[in-house]
Amino acid sequence: MTETSKRTARFIRIKTVVKKTGLSRALIYNKIKKDSKYHDPEFPKQIKVGGGAVVWIEHEIDDWMTLQIRNSRISPII
Repeated sequence: MTETSKRTARFIRIKTVVKKTGLSRALIYNKIKKDSKYHDPEFPKQIKVGGGAVVWIEHEIDDWMTLQIRNSRISPII
């Protein structure tokens, strides 16, 4: 069993993803869209739950945010 599978999954909607990340709704969807210049393959994909509604798994968003922090703190080796 992986670390991720041990966590309780909590679905969150786009408004919560926007609030948690500080990113705009448009940028979030551009990070997911493969042909966007802002595409981020590490950004969590949404899950379709029916009726046109989509959600994200909260801990995947949290993990992505942690990765962004970690990557921004790495100093380049000269």
